[in-house]
Amino acid sequence: MSNFFYPVYTLKNECHDCYKCVRECPVKAIKIKNGNASVISDRCIACGHCVTVCPANAKRVRNDIEKVKTLLLAQKQVYVSLAPSWAGLYDFEPARLIAILKKLGFKAVSETALGAQEVSIKTAEYMKEHGNGLYISSACPVIVDYIRKYKPEFAKNITPFASPALTHAKFLKEKYGDDISIVFIGPCIGKKNESDRHQDLIDASLTFAELNYWIKEEFIQPEEIIVTSEDKFVPESSFEGALYPIEGGMNETIKLTGVDSDTVLISVSGIKPFDNALVGLKKEKVNKKIFLEALSCDTGCVNGPCKSAKKSGVTINSEILSKVKFREEIPQKATTVVDEVFEPIPIEKHSYSPDEITEAMKRIGKTKEEDELNCGGCGYATCRDLACALLSGDAEPSMCVSYMRKSAMKKSAAMLRCMPAAIVMVDKEMNIIESNDMFMHMFCEDMYDIFADREEGLKGAAIDRIVPFGDIFKKMLKTGVDIHKEHYPDKHKLYDINAFVIEENEVVGAVITDVTANETDREKIAIKAREVITKNIATVQEIACLLGEHMVETEKLLSSIAEDYSADNGDK
Repeated sequence: MSNFFYPVYTLKNECHDCYKCVRECPVKAIKIKNGNASVISDRCIACGHCVTVCPANAKRVRNDIEKVKTLLLAQKQVYVSLAPSWAGLYDFEPARLIAILKKLGFKAVSETALGAQEVSIKTAEYMKEHGNGLYISSACPVIVDYIRKYKPEFAKNITPFASPALTHAKFLKEKYGDDISIVFIGPCIGKKNESDRHQDLIDASLTFAELNYWIKEEFIQPEEIIVTSEDKFVPESSFEGALYPIEGGMNETIKLTGVDSDTVLISVSGIKPFDNALVGLKKEKVNKKIFLEALSCDTGCVNGPCKSAKKSGVTINSEILSKVKFREEIPQKATTVVDEVFEPIPIEKHSYSPDEITEAMKRIGKTKEEDELNCGGCGYATCRDLACALLSGDAEPSMCVSYMRKSAMKKSAAMLRCMPAAIVMVDKEMNIIESNDMFMHMFCEDMYDIFADREEGLKGAAIDRIVPFGDIFKKMLKTGVDIHKEHYPDKHKLYDINAFVIEENEVVGAVITDVTANETDREKIAIKAREVITKNIATVQEIACLLGEHMVETEKLLSSIAEDYSADNGDK
């Protein structure tokens, strides 16, 4: 397993912290860090729910096409083990699908259903040889992993032989030689885990989604493919094993094989229904043979996470049923069997003390019982489950929607209270949604004490009964255009109003500043300045006057001196 990265992974840049994968994961094998969801591979069962529900397509399935191409380039004889779901998902006749696969480079194509037939025969045989008790099918690798990890007490109840895919792989190697390579193709992600663990039997596992991508990548036009008489399943077509992908299909094949009359055959599809089926079951008290055909996907393998088809379930099932052929006589002994004992590998469950949980609850603002909404928005069923996930490091406080909302409201309320300007928000009915203390001081000064004592303050009050400029809000709600008013006069006050749209036609707001004092100070300064200027002008004028008189006297004196000087020169 160490040579492979896990079949399901996350593209971090695409993850939008919606926590839908956490909600849908039946085993909560998702870790949230810095708002990004990643798969915890040790806990994951590869059911694929997170892949199918991710709205951002951030959950991806490991692509093994290049690995298969490497096998083909090595000039190995590569056989396809084709899951029986193909009959309902593809509109091609078998020969055309086989021809397409050969075009991609495969040596031959065989139906996994051949292995399913062997498993059904072996299951019936095994139950006949053993006594009363619970028997659980080993066909679905996701269910097998779920039991081993989360229901380890039932691990010994899994029939001790491998799945149809592994059985089929051994069958092909017995038929065509151990040196061949085998690639499974189907709708299942869990098969990638199965092939990773059994490289001796299956070299790689592709999904139908990967196959479709590869066909397009090679520019293969299915309708243009030439089909020959050589294009058929090897060594033969399957029979009743083709029922396996339908819920209850395995049980039908076991009935055809033959079981004791007192054997009860039950089919369950889906992790939760399977889990519910085992709740309260006392294995030691089972007094009959009960065989539980368990599949992880709702309605069976035909609804696998990588089926890559948009047909209705009814259409898929009907097409599979219409193509099934039945043998006149079914062997009572299986010719090919892969023995496998499924050991439990229980996931360690952390247990936390009440004090630890209480402290963790405080991190998400849950201090009282009524704070525990158990809304499921975080992805966990209860607030206490989230608290345990916080303690184990798998979750973050920001996952709690109610906590984040309350935190944001507290921060915004603190900012509103501390701002020196008046702030108000108004809804489309012209009623106040939110306002701060300064707004109440500014426009409800006479009744401030009354409104300040109310927890909701002015919430619900009609804005046009409180301020004289209600028409501004009405206009914004209608036009959706922000409005700015400078020095808006109201009685002996002047206001600067910056009104803005929050939600078009729904919510508007305004920041209002009282600029009366500023304008009064400016006027006083202007008066003083005019007084100084007037005095300066008067002083300058007086100086000019004095200078003018002085200049006249100086001019007379100089003229007299000049005349006297001219007379003296004339006498000489």
